[in-house]
Amino acid sequence: MTELRIIFMGTTPLSCASLTALIGLAGTKLAAVVTQPDRPKGRDLAVQPPPVKELALRHGLPVLQPEKARHEAFIAELRRLMPDLIVVAAYGHILPPAILELPRFGCINVHTSLLPKYRGAAPIQWAILNGESETGVTIMKMDAGMDTGPILAQAATPIRPEDNAQTLHARLAGLGAELLVATLPEYVGGKIPARPQPAEGVSSAPKLNKQDGRIDWGQPARAIGNRIRAFTPWPGAFTFLPAAPQPHLLKLWRAEVVEGGAAAPGTILQSGKSGLVVACGQGALVILELQREGSRRLAAPEFLAGHPLQPGQRLG
Repeated sequence: MTELRIIFMGTTPLSCASLTALIGLAGTKLAAVVTQPDRPKGRDLAVQPPPVKELALRHGLPVLQPEKARHEAFIAELRRLMPDLIVVAAYGHILPPAILELPRFGCINVHTSLLPKYRGAAPIQWAILNGESETGVTIMKMDAGMDTGPILAQAATPIRPEDNAQTLHARLAGLGAELLVATLPEYVGGKIPARPQPAEGVSSAPKLNKQDGRIDWGQPARAIGNRIRAFTPWPGAFTFLPAAPQPHLLKLWRAEVVEGGAAAPGTILQSGKSGLVVACGQGALVILELQREGSRRLAAPEFLAGHPLQPGQRLG
């Protein structure tokens, strides 16, 4: 039987789980790995390769890094490689029709939601933010829309109370990789029909920016707690402590919902060994881990030892 020639497209750590699974998949050959260009990162803005590139090079796989997926020279290179299938997992660019139509088995995507829920760039964060009890992964055949293609397979996982975007990301990366390699042989063998996504239950998961992490203490404690979980580690949930000459930014890493007394939202109710209890629009949050801008992430008692905060002070 002829080997299935696959081009893999991905960029983030989530992509690495699917690429690793494909590297060990019998009956396939990875003709190339496509990822985004190296970018400046960190405080010193040193140029760093994407995680997928590092993984591909460790396995001796050819790597392509086009600035844009629709560049003609890049599309011509894909044609030269003659893939039977393109697999996409968190690549970060929309593919033009010229690429979608190129392989004989089309392009399939590993998407971290139960489509049609949470189409878009940040499905993991939005699922937590909206208080969902369950999410999952979808293997879909790609079309020209944003995550609108027909479904090949799905697998679900609960969103646990202790989950944040980082822990859920890791679990979905593994689940997606397992589902991908289980689905591929059946799909190329014609044993899995692609089924259209339901028209009901469609929701979007737009790209996040840093300002999305700012806490509105007027919201219920449960909603604020979800925001902290959803935005850990990025873009990060934050608030400000009034100070002179300018407010101090406080990044909030971990918190739990507790009963709260009557006080204006954002008011510190308690400050001590058990944490920092802050009034919300409904209920209160005990902040368990936080970080002042430019400093280290600390458990609340350690933070308060160096930065005393008193009941009655107000965050905002």
